[in-house]
Amino acid sequence: MDIAVIGSNMVDLITYLERMPEEGETLEAPEFEMGCGGKGANQAVAAGRLGSDVLMVTKVGNDLFGQNTIENFKKNGIRTDAVEIGTKTSGVAPIFVDPNAKNRILIIQGANSELLPETVENYRHQIEEAKLIILQLEIPLETVYKAIDMGAELGIPVLLNPAPANPALDLEYVKKCTYFAPNESELGILTDMPVGSLGEIKAAAASLIQKGVKNLIVTMGDKGVLWMTEEKETVIEGKKVDAIDTTGAGDSFIGCFAHYLTKGYVIEESLQKANLYAAQAVQGRGTQSSYPTKEEFLAY
Repeated sequence: MDIAVIGSNMVDLITYLERMPEEGETLEAPEFEMGCGGKGANQAVAAGRLGSDVLMVTKVGNDLFGQNTIENFKKNGIRTDAVEIGTKTSGVAPIFVDPNAKNRILIIQGANSELLPETVENYRHQIEEAKLIILQLEIPLETVYKAIDMGAELGIPVLLNPAPANPALDLEYVKKCTYFAPNESELGILTDMPVGSLGEIKAAAASLIQKGVKNLIVTMGDKGVLWMTEEKETVIEGKKVDAIDTTGAGDSFIGCFAHYLTKGYVIEESLQKANLYAAQAVQGRGTQSSYPTKEEFLAY
């Protein structure tokens, strides 16, 4: 097995609008779409579509959305033997996309809040087969910490994508991860430093490296990605495209990066491919629905 994703699943409720309504105002939006999402599920599906063997450890809702999420995992070749049905309804993510492809997102955890440390422990034997563990922050922090410790115990590299950013995230656990991958705004929140320019992003990133973070990967949208370690600093330029919807772009990046990394590619080449994959994804609408298959990506 290549990757174990321990994380969230959501139902994306996507509204395309001309502008956000003012307080007390009602607007008619031109389009609405619904699809499978959640940062953990998105990253698993991106890697799965590229051909990775992926185990998903998650809790779905006790509703029709939950059943649909399980079917979606199966359709994308994701292992579902560690997918459990919780007692709560499915997590949902109302998403608002403006004409410039920028998005605003709310998340309601739902059954994701029931993905507890003991759930992860129950699947230790499956997880120990993975080459890489991927985590995000749409599940309880104690579960994230449990998974990081498990990775250390089993000798499996851990990639933590601190999204959505949580200032309560314990840096001691971050330092245990092999890869720490925030976007620029998450980096700003976690360091309490400005990130308005590349120079400021580098300074904020350097502050984490000085505190013991190993491989820091900062995604910067169409500006590319910054990879920083104690020994080196590399900026990989972004690919300029006409973006239609940037929802889930960061997750597509993580999934693609993990795919190539576990297939034996070096970090820099894996980052370059992930940049291209995310650039292709933002040219389509929706979240997982915009993620290219292996054949589509190779053609691109």
